[in-house]
Amino acid sequence: MNASVAIQVLPNVTEDEEVIRIVDEVIAYIKSFGLSTYVGPFETTIEGDYDQLMEIVAGCQKVAIAAGGCDQISTYVKIVYKPEGEVLTIEKKVSKHH
Repeated sequence: MNASVAIQVLPNVTEDEEVIRIVDEVIAYIKSFGLSTYVGPFETTIEGDYDQLMEIVAGCQKVAIAAGGCDQISTYVKIVYKPEGEVLTIEKKVSKHH
């Protein structure tokens, strides 16, 4: 595992229920890959191979738009990448706090 990505997708909608519905579809898409995933209140973090994670990030925008109800989204991404070796895991970062 050479990368960790935190992604926040914000659909351009006015109703809170619509935000939740669309974001839930994006989270389901992310989880469908079976990677280590942590869903937080502001973003979802995933771990794995850098190239696969970048494909997932690109797909998140398409999933959000395909969910309907919005024609524009904003996406914020944080990336930790270590080409040689491994990055700190979600477990190591947060397990002591939960």
